[in-house]
Amino acid sequence: MRIEGEKRYALLQAARDSDYVKKVYGGYFNVFVAAFGEEGERWDLFRVVEGEFPSMNELHNYDGFVVSGSPYDAYGDDPWILELCFLLQTLDAMQKKLLCRAFGGKVGKAYSGWDIGLRKVKIVKHFSPCSFLDGMDEFPPALSIIECHQDEVWEVPVGAEVIAFSDKTGVEMFTIGDNILGIQGHPEYTKDILNNLIDRLLTNDAIE
Repeated sequence: MRIEGEKRYALLQAARDSDYVKKVYGGYFNVFVAAFGEEGERWDLFRVVEGEFPSMNELHNYDGFVVSGSPYDAYGDDPWILELCFLLQTLDAMQKKLLCRAFGGKVGKAYSGWDIGLRKVKIVKHFSPCSFLDGMDEFPPALSIIECHQDEVWEVPVGAEVIAFSDKTGVEMFTIGDNILGIQGHPEYTKDILNNLIDRLLTNDAIE
């Protein structure tokens, strides 16, 4: 049920909570709401990595959706990944606002390896208006965003517009129409979450 005038959003969580994030923040859901939520909004959590998805007949009740990052390959064929792709296509057809890390195109392992840490992301000087950026009188020429990824976008989806890039990654941010914003980095991360993630990657010999 939706309260009149209430903004309602959903987090489609594609990663399991780490022990650290559960202990310090109570889970990634709280991290995302702290980063993107505003007073008076209602946020719901769907752990898509565990097969939890919103009902199709409830999608119209939401103003927008956020898809989290994930340690799983965006190009994988796990059942939940395929179901998530179908859901995103459905939401796009409904013109629902989507904030996500990948949406179609070609995605694969970065040729230059891992990108971990604070990265300077350069904003394209002139790009088409996007409702995600409403209210900003002037967009800065560059942003510093926390990165932690091994995959990258090789080719953006048809109709997409790249709006940010870095020396490491050619597609840092892109838009599709007025309702989809893709971000390679993790604007929701805090410094301590990044440091804990680096420690875990080192312990598992995933990085040197």
